[in-house]
Amino acid sequence: MRAPAVIVCGGAGYIGSHMVAMLRDRGYFPVVVDNLSTGHSNALAAGVALRVGDIGDKVFMTNVLREFSPQCVMHFAAASLVGESSTRAAFYWHNNLVQTLSLLDAMIGCGVGQLIFSSTAAVYGNPIDVPILEGHPTVPINPYGNTKLAVENALHDYGVAHGLRSVVFRYFNAAGAHPDGSLGERHEPETHLIPLVLQVAAGQRRIIARFGTDFETPDGSAVRDYVHVQDLCAAHLLALQALNAGAASSTYNLGNGGGHSVTQVIEAARRVTGRLIEVRDDPSRTGDPSVLVANAALARHELGWVPEFADIDVILQHAWNWHRGEVH
Repeated sequence: MRAPAVIVCGGAGYIGSHMVAMLRDRGYFPVVVDNLSTGHSNALAAGVALRVGDIGDKVFMTNVLREFSPQCVMHFAAASLVGESSTRAAFYWHNNLVQTLSLLDAMIGCGVGQLIFSSTAAVYGNPIDVPILEGHPTVPINPYGNTKLAVENALHDYGVAHGLRSVVFRYFNAAGAHPDGSLGERHEPETHLIPLVLQVAAGQRRIIARFGTDFETPDGSAVRDYVHVQDLCAAHLLALQALNAGAASSTYNLGNGGGHSVTQVIEAARRVTGRLIEVRDDPSRTGDPSVLVANAALARHELGWVPEFADIDVILQHAWNWHRGEVH
């Protein structure tokens, strides 16, 4: 008898590929749906079921859902560059919202009633209170955050109208790599601080830009809540178990509840790698909040989620282990 199937949309991407590995390790049968526009098929272990196509192709998705009859769909597929979203708004709205609505329609048509959705702290906009609770006002300041919030609203309405049960996770800063070095973070272009810093440590990049030294923080650089990719995936597994047990729809922050400044991350990278990392100070970017830190008590209380890799040095060490393997 086949293990329970879980469709992983965007399963060839950074977080999705880690999720696929964890599902396999825990006895599930992950089925990856990815158009490979930004994902990497070689991030998937041999034998993983891969169906190449768009989640917005209703015929394609209907065929996949009927073929595998999954317990649940995990949705990691999205365009996620904040800056790019401001110049390619139409693309972001179509890719992140319209495609997702088509996916939901295919799910309803096939009787698949459980979804776990990757949202973002960008739905909060500029925070009023920190650490941020789920009840904080949602006032996104860029198209990326707007599209994610629109999907959250759609999930609520689909739940009322069609009985779809969903868990929404608002990620803060996903980081790190698989502890065994087999999977890591690779984006083209790369925009995330930790891989950029490690590229400098590896000699692939000359300098790391620190955007702003005049924030209202202890060292003047922006503070963010870095959460290990494995801990994110562990939360998804707990949500899957909760939905299978009949849990109602819910929304959770995923973060460690403690932030690290850009300067602290650079210093940690120097400790972990033993390399010199040259820094250039650039002006702060418009709309960049001083501090983005999660209050993730709700996920801890309701799902029993306990981050295993909260230490910033451990996050960087795992990322560095993977990065060195890729470079050499």
